[in-house]
Amino acid sequence: MKSGSVGHRITQKLHQAFLPSELEVIDDSNKHAGHAGSRPGGETHFRVRIIAEAFDGKSRIDRHRMINTVLAEELAGPVHALAITALSEKERQVE
Repeated sequence: MKSGSVGHRITQKLHQAFLPSELEVIDDSNKHAGHAGSRPGGETHFRVRIIAEAFDGKSRIDRHRMINTVLAEELAGPVHALAITALSEKERQVE
């Protein structure tokens, strides 16, 4: 599903913070219609896949914390759920 303004802000913030070599932000809100946190118009449930050198040597939990810090405003407001896949450049080579 194409991202609107919230998805665009997420993309911009992650690009600015991590300079990723790969970034995919997907609005999955349509899959959660009628569930907790769902709103008409969507932009409540997102899936992020990001690959960046900034994650080299960081644990999965640390990577999620880094992303959650950058997206604190969105997570406190319009975003109800965020699924994260965050990989280092080294892990990309193994994929």
